[in-house]
Amino acid sequence: MMADREIDNRQLHELTGLHLGTISKLRNKKPARLDTQTLDSLCKALNCEPGDLLRFIPDDEGT
Repeated sequence: MMADREIDNRQLHELTGLHLGTISKLRNKKPARLDTQTLDSLCKALNCEPGDLLRFIPDDEGT
């Protein structure tokens, strides 16, 4: 989504107020949790819906 909008980590930081480390972790790792405030900030900054940012990947346990 960031690539589609031509936004880098620093620009997203400026738009959302999220820490650069947080943005990097969200881009590069599967986060253990994502709070609604962060998701709201990302959706507003990127002008998108949560489903545009999230994808369900079942864990190895099959639950």
